[in-house]
Amino acid sequence: MAAGRLLDTDPEAAYAHAAAAARRAGRIGSVREAAGLAAYAAGRFEDALRELRTARRLTGSDVHLPVLADCERGLGRPERALDLAATPEAARLDLDSRIEMRIVAAGARQDLGQAEAAVVSLQGPELEGKGREPWRARLMSAYADALEAAGRHAEAQTWLQRAAAADTTGETGAAERLAGDDQDADEDVVVYDLLEDSEDSEDSEDSEDAEDAEDAEDAEDAEDAEDAEPRT
Repeated sequence: MAAGRLLDTDPEAAYAHAAAAARRAGRIGSVREAAGLAAYAAGRFEDALRELRTARRLTGSDVHLPVLADCERGLGRPERALDLAATPEAARLDLDSRIEMRIVAAGARQDLGQAEAAVVSLQGPELEGKGREPWRARLMSAYADALEAAGRHAEAQTWLQRAAAADTTGETGAAERLAGDDQDADEDVVVYDLLEDSEDSEDSEDSEDAEDAEDAEDAEDAEDAEDAEPRT
């Protein structure tokens, strides 16, 4: 219970509580599951793999296969993540978990430099649907990331906007990313005051005309002075 309360605010403390419980009740699947999820939230991917594999053996449940695959990614092993995504067990997951696995697999393909393959792997009727399922915003956000990685910036922005509209809890951070992109765009804009430039040009021309007139007057005065001198 302590781990569950702290999971979102202090993952390290949550893992400390869950690990303590696992040391005392290591043969209880739910305890090992809690320890694994807390380790995952804290970025302790090796610990998360160990705990969640044990929980899987104890419970016989494959529900956390997407988390296991993402841990492999976190450890720099995207090929193993893709191997997990291709297992028969992954194909038998419920829709929510299958979507999560697709998101993880797309991330693994991006890790391998396969951005276009990641884009294709996320396409499907779930992406185009209009429901309010909790996974929909995450799917749209992942699709936007894949498009961006593939160099398709305009399309990525469109899907990021859709993700922000679907994300009622702010889980994906899509709205913040859009705001950041808008701010960057504003900083890149350079405004030229054409009227001011025109006035500066006119002032410069007036100054040059005045100087030319002065030079002409000086030349005339010099000629008059020469004419006035007596001839010898």
